[in-house]
Amino acid sequence: MQSTDPSIKIDETATLLKLLGDKTRLRMMALLYESDCCVCELVEVFSMSQPSISQHLRKLRDKDIVKEEQRGRWVFYKLNREHSLYPIIEGVIEQLPSEKQTWKQLENKGLRVDWC
Repeated sequence: MQSTDPSIKIDETATLLKLLGDKTRLRMMALLYESDCCVCELVEVFSMSQPSISQHLRKLRDKDIVKEEQRGRWVFYKLNREHSLYPIIEGVIEQLPSEKQTWKQLENKGLRVDWC
């Protein structure tokens, strides 16, 4: 929902930038920009516990920046490209190094979840 009150847009943008100010969440967003994924893949990329990864994703999901989708027995996460602030998110991510190689490395190790 678009508001005509500019202070609301500024508040929402400040909240978004605070979320992206965490380097783990920022990199998660860059990874999700390249590909949807499940928590287990992010656990492997970050070498962090599943609860830690889930906490970061929860913060992003609570602000509707990422969405989750059940695919078989897996829950996948993806960027919400319909979010009103997505152009800001995309602008930030496009300034970061590509994560395509990270996904390729996981695939080569056989650690990508095949949900098809």
